Amino acid sequence: MAFLFVTCPLIPDCVMLQKEALEQFITAALAEDIGSGDHSTLASIPAGATGTARLKIKEDGVLAGMEVAEAVFRQLDETTRFIPFKKDGDTMQSGEVAFEVSARVRTLLSAERLVLNCIQRMSGIATLTRKYTDRLKGYHTRVLDTRKTTPNFRMLEKEAVRIGGGVNHRIGLYDMIMLKDNHIDFSGGITPPLSA
Repeated sequence: MAFLFVTCPLIPDCVMLQKEALEQFITAALAEDIGSGDHSTLASIPAGATGTARLKIKEDGVLAGMEVAEAVFRQLDETTRFIPFKKDGDTMQSGEVAFEVSARVRTLLSAERLVLNCIQRMSGIATLTRKYTDRLKGYHTRVLDTRKTTPNFRMLEKEAVRIGGGVNHRIGLYDMIMLKDNHIDFSGGITPPLSA
C-alpha cells in the first residue's frame, strides 16, 4: 500500500464496506477457494456436526477485518453465533482472542482461510497506517491511500487504511479527476485536458 502525504483537506472519509459489494466479494472469494466443494471436509465431517473456533492473535498491532469475518461466516451459515471480544481499530496483543464463532463444522472449515487472509492483510495495513498517523499527530497532515491496491481487494484494503486512522482518497477512476503526467503527455500538454 502506497501513501501520499498532503496538508490540504480532501474528500471526507467514506464508508467502504457496502453490504452488496461485500457479499459479492465473499461469494467470489469462496467460489475461488471452494470450487465444486470442499471435498476433504465433505468426506470427513458429518453435515450436522457443530463446533466452536476462536481466532487467537499471534502478533501485536491494530485489528481490522472483524466485520468481514462475521460476514463470511454468516454468508455460509445464517445461524452462526459470532462473539467478538475486540472490534476493528482496537490494538491487539499476541495471545489475545479476537472472536469466538460457533457454527456447523463444515462452515468453520470452509470459511477459515478466507477469514484469516482478510484479517491478516487488513490488520497489517491498519497497523502500518496507525504507525504513520501516530507520527503525524499534532500536524494538519493526513495519511491518504491511493488506487494502487490488490485487484478485487480494494474495498477491504481501503477500509483497513480508514481503520488505521488514514483517509480514503480516490476510490476509482470514476470519483475524482486527477490529471497525471500520462494524461498531459498523451494529450500534448496541460491545456487540452483543462479545456475539454
